Amino acid sequence: MRINKFISETGYCSRREADKLVESGRVTINGQVAELGSQAELVDDVRIDGKPIGEQRGHVYLALNKPIGITSTTETHVEGNIVDYIGHAERIFPIGRLDKDSEGLILLTNDGDIVNRILRSEGRHEKEYVVTVDRPITPRFVKGMSEGVHVLGSMTLPCIVKQEGERVFRMILTEGRNRQIRRMCAAFGYSVRRLRRERIMNIELGSLGYGKWRDLTREELTQLFATLDSH
Repeated sequence: MRINKFISETGYCSRREADKLVESGRVTINGQVAELGSQAELVDDVRIDGKPIGEQRGHVYLALNKPIGITSTTETHVEGNIVDYIGHAERIFPIGRLDKDSEGLILLTNDGDIVNRILRSEGRHEKEYVVTVDRPITPRFVKGMSEGVHVLGSMTLPCIVKQEGERVFRMILTEGRNRQIRRMCAAFGYSVRRLRRERIMNIELGSLGYGKWRDLTREELTQLFATLDSH
């Protein structure tokens, strides 16, 4: 495979970052300085700055099923902060936020570059939620929510809203304003009783236990970086 893909699939960095490493002459394949487009296989000796890539201190990418009551902050003086909750050996930080009174999927990493790329609004990256409200949902509510709601001084972007129960709906957003779903519901006179995020881009909550975390898989990272590289 191409050297930039080889490096990105180790989780060391994105393909774009790998290209920069190659261009600066910091990557070797079997002792030879790599070039853009060079090919590498698993049996090859790939090194960055002279060190085997397997020995490099790579980045950490985690998925957490955040419980209600945990705050998405790195400020350790805040009781119930997400960093202390996980207790990871690396200094990690959340990618975006999930309200203290909300639950579900949140990603954490020590890779500052990927944080900025995921959070850029022009990326229009999907996030999927399941929401329970305090009274029966109407067709007017579903239509209005999907077309956009005036909150925080402007209209929200059109989104996908699908009713799943009398008081439960699934929602796919491509933006992330402060307490957006709660504010949108309130505009129609509804109060959110439960809010769970189930997906961020290609990363799904799946069967991850409540309050548990796991490392992202190589397959998840490969697809994630490919999506980011395409924007």
